[in-house]
Amino acid sequence: MNHDLQILRAHAADIFRSGVAAADPYSAVKKCLFFVKNKLEITTHFSDKESKKRTNQWSKVHVLAFGKAAGAMTKAALDIIPKQLLADKALVVTNYENVTSINHADVIGAGHPLPDQSGFQAAQQCASILRNAKQGELVLVLISGGGSALIPYPVDAITLEEKIATTNLLLSCGASINQINCVRKHLSQLKGGGMAKFAVPADLHALILSDVLGDDLSAIASGPTVPDPTTFSDAVEILSSRGVWEQTPANVGTYLQQGQLGLVAETPKPADDVFKQSGYTLIGSNTISVDAALQTAQDLGYQANLYSDQLCGEARDEAEKWVSHAKELILQGITQPIALVAGGETTVTIKGDGKGGRNQEMALAFAIAAKKQRLTGNWTFLSAGTDGRDGPTDAAGAIVDPNTLKRMTDAGVDPTAMLENNDSYTALQSSGDLLITGATGTNVADLQILLIHPTN
Repeated sequence: MNHDLQILRAHAADIFRSGVAAADPYSAVKKCLFFVKNKLEITTHFSDKESKKRTNQWSKVHVLAFGKAAGAMTKAALDIIPKQLLADKALVVTNYENVTSINHADVIGAGHPLPDQSGFQAAQQCASILRNAKQGELVLVLISGGGSALIPYPVDAITLEEKIATTNLLLSCGASINQINCVRKHLSQLKGGGMAKFAVPADLHALILSDVLGDDLSAIASGPTVPDPTTFSDAVEILSSRGVWEQTPANVGTYLQQGQLGLVAETPKPADDVFKQSGYTLIGSNTISVDAALQTAQDLGYQANLYSDQLCGEARDEAEKWVSHAKELILQGITQPIALVAGGETTVTIKGDGKGGRNQEMALAFAIAAKKQRLTGNWTFLSAGTDGRDGPTDAAGAIVDPNTLKRMTDAGVDPTAMLENNDSYTALQSSGDLLITGATGTNVADLQILLIHPTN
């Protein structure tokens, strides 16, 4: 590998790490939670001119945390809230990779992206804490990406296995995260405002680390503490339009149709009284991470530009668009190093039986498209998840360059065949292009970074 490409790869990794650091959940909680004059104080809105706060003389505080950043968020909260104010130990539910011991907290590992029995038991504990919270007390809910899968609490009419099967169908057919969450909300007792409903008559406040593009609060972890604007009819339409209605478990289909007919109560809507004593603070997001990545790229001497702050669509299709855009820039003439940064969450329609995730698929597709479109010059493309895990693999994503395909073929691997089999992990492992960071303790969707250096 030539020296220029080594520099580009190192820079791409540095820029990605800066984006992850900007979503540090411990720091984010510390910026908005305070104990002042014997009162807990929560910043509800950040502003250059004036920050709004929520405070009260709550007699007890119940701490519930779930998501990939639950551990770090809880540590920050417990560093601030006096022990005598805590109703009990904090309950922390996170993915197995992020499980760590925390003083004054019960930490439970659970399945992600597919729910499991451990998560179901944790969800039951969450519901019990919410139901037992009293008037004059506060339920502090710490929410981060991955929360939807980690606390599955299906309605009584369906089993956990049926809900898992439905989630798996949606993941496999390329449904967007918002579509998946819409269906999950209508099969759950906690999601779609369910937590706020259970918490009445206590006060509730959620500190939310967003992994959803545009920071739609009703979509983050399937919106357990906020109103749900979607309906049973929306859920049925999603399963039908995605072509998986016929494969949907019978009990799930029946329950959703009963909801359509008004035989089952809808999820709480914006005007519902259950939200009168609930509030939230958005403490971090993909946008903040993208801004940090752009700043780092600039500090490293790149002309840094935003490619997209809501990158979505089929991963391999988006890779082709990236390559076309890069080719245009190179044809126009590059006189200084350029960095293009994007944030978002693409999808993969699974047709093969290989191993990989959306970021690895995009990186492999980029390398293949670069050869097909004859992309010239010194370039490096990184696509990775801020949580450090891309799909069911130990990789966050991958970094590819002009020599990636040669390294694969030298290793006896056919890149195109691997892509068709959705086996991006094996292909990128053979070329040494996997990006392995380990679990990061946060999750604000994905980052993509394309670096291009002038060739002379």
